[in-house]
Order: sequence, then structure tokens, then C-alpha cells
Amino acid sequence: MWTHDRTCSYRQELYNGVDITLGPTGKILHASQPQTANTKDEGHQFFEAIERRRTQALVERDINTIDVLHSEKYQLITPSGKVFTKSRYIAAVAEAPFYTSWEIEDFMCRATSDMAAVRYKATLGFPLGNFLTCWHTDLYEKLSGSWVAVWSQATELK
Repeated sequence: MWTHDRTCSYRQELYNGVDITLGPTGKILHASQPQTANTKDEGHQFFEAIERRRTQALVERDINTIDVLHSEKYQLITPSGKVFTKSRYIAAVAEAPFYTSWEIEDFMCRATSDMAAVRYKATLGFPLGNFLTCWHTDLYEKLSGSWVAVWSQATELK
């Protein structure tokens, strides 16, 4: 359900209670965990939902969502050891299809009030038809009231 407030922003609850605030142009302005989520199960659901939204945005090349869900100091370490900054990662995703699919299995989460680590088995699809199965680990921080990915690392499973 969409609601409208005096600041001309719109709010929709998505993915098991993740609150997303959209501006008048449709850009995601804020993603946060509801204040009522205080059990480990709710926290696990929250971080799985936000990680699924983040990876869906990467596959769909939704640059606005990618921008909002990644810290300005974000870094990705690929299985081959390459380092992508946020700006380099966004540029690569915007330039051409980067991923064709991103499947998540065996999701695990450890969280405190302002930091969370998530780990799961991922199967990534790429435009040339190849797939990579890896352990994927993300570190999230709560910055200015919003949860954002700050580090990601993938380790190929062989």
C-alpha cells in the first residue's frame, strides 16, 4: 500500500516489512527495518529481503536502487580478486548487462543494531551463458538511518 506525506515522498512496505521510501520521481530515497522488528527471525527476514532486493536491482540494472542500497565507500571483491568501487560497479552494470540471474540459497545472517553480516550460496548467471556458484558475503551498516551494503566478497565453490 502506498501512502503520501507532506514531503512529497511515498512509502511502500516491501519484502517482509522492509520500508522503502520513494521520492516524487520514483527514486528510492531510503530503505529501513521497521522499529517493531526485534526478533532474530524478523531481522533475518529483513536482511534476506534487502539482499534479494539489492541483487534483483543488479540483475535488472536498476541504477537508482543500486545507488541507494550501496554505501558511497562500497567495495566488491570478486572471486578472481578484482576490486570494484561503488562507482566502478555501477558503471559496469549500467554499461551492459552484467548479470542475467542471481539465485540465493542457504541464507545466514548475524546482526547488531547498526551492522550486519550476511552469507549465502549464490549462483550467478552471466550474459555469455556461463554460471558461477559461490559463497557470497556482504557487510551492511546502518548509516543515517538506512541499511546499506558496504563490502561484498564472493568465493567460488569448486
